[in-house]
Amino acid sequence: MKIAIDARWIFPEISGIGTYTVQLLEHLAVLDPDNDYLLLFQDPALRDRTLAAPPIAQAPRFKACLVPYGLFSLRNQWALPRLLAREQADIYHSTNYMMPLWAPPFTHRVKRVATVHDVIPLAMPDHAPNSKKSRLFPIYKFLMRQIGHRADAIITDSQASKRDIVRHLRIAPEAEGKIKVVYCGVSDRFQPVHTDKTDGEKTVLYVGRQDPYKNLAGLIRVFSELKKNLDMPVRLVIAGSPDPRYPEPFRLAKELDVERDIVCTGYLPLDRLVDTYGQADVLAHPSKYEGFGLQVIEAMACGLPVVCGNGSSLPEVAGDAAIQVDPDNIAAFAQAIADVLTQPDLATTLSVKGIEQAARFNWKKTATETLRVYRETAEGGRNSF
Repeated sequence: MKIAIDARWIFPEISGIGTYTVQLLEHLAVLDPDNDYLLLFQDPALRDRTLAAPPIAQAPRFKACLVPYGLFSLRNQWALPRLLAREQADIYHSTNYMMPLWAPPFTHRVKRVATVHDVIPLAMPDHAPNSKKSRLFPIYKFLMRQIGHRADAIITDSQASKRDIVRHLRIAPEAEGKIKVVYCGVSDRFQPVHTDKTDGEKTVLYVGRQDPYKNLAGLIRVFSELKKNLDMPVRLVIAGSPDPRYPEPFRLAKELDVERDIVCTGYLPLDRLVDTYGQADVLAHPSKYEGFGLQVIEAMACGLPVVCGNGSSLPEVAGDAAIQVDPDNIAAFAQAIADVLTQPDLATTLSVKGIEQAARFNWKKTATETLRVYRETAEGGRNSF
């Protein structure tokens, strides 16, 4: 079987979808010595970086192909199916929803697998008002429903995401079986890091994007409330690439007079991210929606106590290893963080439970279950291209 995986979702700064794609490729390179893989890139530098990394570099069945067009271009819609047909691919896997919707009939047929991590723009229309998905919402809505109809298999990260996919993409009851829940994993490099803190200052950590649905403005309010009621120095560290489209949380920090106690690190490569988890006292993740919540599991793997929202996939992923709070309840969220910072026994309990919970999620299992989806889809009777 020849499997084409769209690696154009790997960007120079690896996070989120890029992490999912890289980890999937690396583990398939170890797990699957039988099938041939064609990795699709647009950027030669990212191709070379990916192919040079072990264990992909030691996998002779992994080959790469450069395509001179983007994921969202019209050319992608008509040229990619022709390329896949020429390459005699049996499976095409898009690691983040976008895929060709139509192709003329070819002798060689290719089946389509799409990973739909979430349908946040449909589930939360005000999720990110300045994003392209919001500005082009009718097109996005049409596109996602077409993908839901035309994909031979859909992989998603949680049962919560599957329920929303069925609802918002209008998946017929007889077709729900093609939606497969395959949980994300956590890299072995996320391990407890023991640091000696001498300044007595507590650190609340946030890791992630700054879109409104992530509720960073809510976290600023939580932090302000926390500082009023906590009799110890505390700072908020925000890790992640800055997003100039959404300056509101930082304006709010200035209004609430807490900006001097907030540190923005920008994007962190893996090693620095692990160290940042190790130097913090609690992860605060008040997101209103997550398809999975990778940072929650990463923090837990590092032994960091977690306080997170109580909706979407977070109860499913965090289990009883985190304190879950309504992200709109500022006082309750602040109190939960204060409890972790002031009650060592509670922090230790959450740390131990978190390490155990994170151990349930690993990329080897993700790759194994994804490979099963490829095989089942290839054996099925439906052909897309």
